[in-house]
Amino acid sequence: MGTVKNVTTADFTAEVLQSDKPVIVDFWAEWCGPCRQVAPILQEIANEHADKLTVVKLNIDENPDIARDYGILQIPTMNVYKGGEVVKQIIGAKPKAMLLRELDGIV
Repeated sequence: MGTVKNVTTADFTAEVLQSDKPVIVDFWAEWCGPCRQVAPILQEIANEHADKLTVVKLNIDENPDIARDYGILQIPTMNVYKGGEVVKQIIGAKPKAMLLRELDGIV
């Protein structure tokens, strides 16, 4: 069963960029309502596809440098990293079926 882990600037490279599996990074903040809406959906995806991908959360208020480096202007934004590169960006809270369509070929 997959769990959604919180990452920070300190472990972003090791947890995301150097991961053997694709990683979905959920850029979020405490005050963001749509971020709270998408969180349980991402947990379900993490549980169902733990063998194929990792899901992590990065709080942009606590880690503004990573958000700035990747040009995150809206939240929630979910970047999919593969081999240290962003291969997909999903902006906004979406229903699970729509997220899975966006992730087709990754999960």
